[in-house]
Amino acid sequence: MPAKSTAQRKLMAIAEHNPSELFDKNKKILGSMSKEKMHDFASTKEKGLPEHVESKKAEVGEVKAKSVAKADKLKKIKNLRKL
Repeated sequence: MPAKSTAQRKLMAIAEHNPSELFDKNKKILGSMSKEKMHDFASTKEKGLPEHVESKKAEVGEVKAKSVAKADKLKKIKNLRKL
């Protein structure tokens, strides 16, 4: 499975080659991933990868914000039609 961002690729390379240099919050990947999977992520080519990928929570928040904005716009249109 290839990495989805350069940050993820770099994290996996550090975990694979220098696990002692990982931040405490990232050390849980050492126990949850096999060396083979880590190597697959770490060996992904960086060309064309974004630096970071937004989390699913951020995407959901953007969708909610857009739908709220769209609802507000529709309310304004309905109010204008009443006039």
